[in-house]
Amino acid sequence: MTVNMTKTVFDHAMEQFDTAARLMNLNQNQIAMVKEPRRATEVNLPVQMDNGTIKLFKAFRVQHSIIRGPAKGGIRYHPGVTLDEVKALAFWMTYKCAVVDVPFGGGKGGIIVDPSELSISELERLSRRYFAELSDLFGPDRDVPAPDVNTNPMIMGWMMDTFSMHEKKYLPAVITGKPIEIGGSQGRTQATALGVIYTIRQAAQHLKIDLTKSRSAVQGFGNVGSFSAFFLHHDGSKVVGIADVHGSYLNPEGLDIPAAMRYSGANNGLKGFEKTSPCTHNPDANAVLTVECDILVPAALEEVITPEIAQRISAKIIAEGANGPTTAEADNILAERGVFMIPDILCNSGGVTVSYLEWVQNRMGYYWSDERVIEDLKRFMTKAFNDVLGMSLTHKVNMRVAAFMLGIQRVTRAAEIRGLYA
Repeated sequence: MTVNMTKTVFDHAMEQFDTAARLMNLNQNQIAMVKEPRRATEVNLPVQMDNGTIKLFKAFRVQHSIIRGPAKGGIRYHPGVTLDEVKALAFWMTYKCAVVDVPFGGGKGGIIVDPSELSISELERLSRRYFAELSDLFGPDRDVPAPDVNTNPMIMGWMMDTFSMHEKKYLPAVITGKPIEIGGSQGRTQATALGVIYTIRQAAQHLKIDLTKSRSAVQGFGNVGSFSAFFLHHDGSKVVGIADVHGSYLNPEGLDIPAAMRYSGANNGLKGFEKTSPCTHNPDANAVLTVECDILVPAALEEVITPEIAQRISAKIIAEGANGPTTAEADNILAERGVFMIPDILCNSGGVTVSYLEWVQNRMGYYWSDERVIEDLKRFMTKAFNDVLGMSLTHKVNMRVAAFMLGIQRVTRAAEIRGLYA
């Protein structure tokens, strides 16, 4: 019999936990309370297609923890979604919320679907069906979803409306990332990328790197990647590489990032950008990861930085805009090479921070200006970075281990204060 020894993304997440837990000397009772997901739900969603046929879509929702507050985490639509992936993402959300110190637990959801193959009406029926089927899980005080891969404010609006119709009252706080017109927050669109740039600025200051003399590269040119590139460009960094599903676009003299954003928006991606702006096109989207640069922002999907790529990365700072972009083996290599890692559970927590601010505004029924939201976001992110850096320096561990130690410490402490209901 052949045994499959391939580690999954959830195995990777559990290894990250175990590394921090050992250094913290957690006992088995503490581990039992905070390590594994509390609930994993799998459902089949029957949806009527435009041609009258019924099609089943497999969907998931995982609540990793509700110890510090309602479960919080996005819903992604992707043909590659698996329960294992959703469990890992929910786990990371628990500790992401704890690191940035917002009162949420961790959750995540997903549907196995390629949304580009659905009409707008089919997409709406699928989205509403998902929220209706799992409505017993959701609620402003139970589980508060948000957008993720291939979902957006329009879909969040449908889901909020579905829940409100079931409950017979207006409940915008059940979901975040909504359109402004129905309770969304100012500042949400750029929030994750702003979190990335705030932590990069702090890291550069710590390492005495002048951003105006730096070179940077960004993988992924969706919301997080494009705005991260824009803010780096705005701060004076020379962005020498960007990438999306169509490949890498490289120019050692620097790319015109505002032009790239306009082109991508008008053409649904960067395909053909090299024909309109000076750059070299490489069909391999991973080529951008190994260009000569000081700052690298992986802002695409999980596990793109492998051991082979880690050996060839030249960046001094890696800022993880995506969730889990670095494999465990690659992480060890980068740590040994002295690369300063801003881990995902710190770096990309700007999105959940502004989601928290949206949730607070929904519950108050009072809404803030963009300036107020951005001011609060900067305060949260700067404090979180300094908290993690302090843990790193005190315990002489890298930033990823320090972030998990800080997050686990906060979740474990909350679990001990609450106790165990018999």
